[in-house]
Amino acid sequence: MTITRKLEFDAGHRIPDHRSQCRNLHGHRYVLEITLQGDLVETEGAPDRGMVMDFADVKSLANQYLVDLWDHAFLVFEGDTQVRGFLETLPGHKTVVIDRIPTVENLAAIAFNILAEVYDAHYGVNLRLHKVRLYETPNCWAEVVRD
Repeated sequence: MTITRKLEFDAGHRIPDHRSQCRNLHGHRYVLEITLQGDLVETEGAPDRGMVMDFADVKSLANQYLVDLWDHAFLVFEGDTQVRGFLETLPGHKTVVIDRIPTVENLAAIAFNILAEVYDAHYGVNLRLHKVRLYETPNCWAEVVRD
């Protein structure tokens, strides 16, 4: 059985070598869909009985380990030294430095890796992260699906 929880956040980024407008500093309203796979909890008296995982818990963990860290932050590639230097001049600016260019494909892969560590084998019955889909715009997204 699978369940999916959708969350949204705002973040800025740029694609340094892009041939069009995405080379400029800009932002998106990202939509993150988290799909978990597992068995139903059947423990009598358990608050999540009959569920794969309580949607409130899915949200809480995603917020704690990913969404709250990226929301209203600028996601910058560690090799983009010009922008990193600029961001460092802004006191208290929320900047997240990542090891890849922050394309939606790379951000989806990073999100999958972070969330897999959170959900896999820690909650539910045979629970594991099955898929992450990250929308950069309403019409453009990337997804990572576990084989």
